[in-house]
Amino acid sequence: MSNVLSTPAAPPSDAVAHFAGRLAFETDVSDVHADLEARVPDVVVVDTRGPDAWRQGHIPGAVLLATGEIAASAAELVPAGCTVVTYCWGPGCNGSTVAALEFARLGFPVKEMIGGYEYWVREGYPVRDERGVYRRTVDDLTGPAAGSCGC
Repeated sequence: MSNVLSTPAAPPSDAVAHFAGRLAFETDVSDVHADLEARVPDVVVVDTRGPDAWRQGHIPGAVLLATGEIAASAAELVPAGCTVVTYCWGPGCNGSTVAALEFARLGFPVKEMIGGYEYWVREGYPVRDERGVYRRTVDDLTGPAAGSCGC
């Protein structure tokens, strides 16, 4: 008996709806990095953590807007018509999910960056803190040491 097949796979049409739906709500660190590098104008990356976490390190090009301040400050920091990408610490934290919900309630198109700041750092993308911008070595459990994973 197959463990994988003990619950049958969904019909392909259901799988299309499910996976397309996930992509409508989520993005990954690689795609966010590519858009920031390309300076895509209609995407605003929002760090939903607090000021102490921001100072510890954040994504260059992101804006700081802690979840508790979204309702009061989103309209000032996010231009109309932009899609918001939220991130928090990492997969063990749902702060970016809570923030994405708040942006959606305010009428903003929004996606959550899966993996959060943790996977941004682990995949070797640039980080900014009081020392400036730098990169850490790629964690070979989360990304290839050189180049793209090809997915």
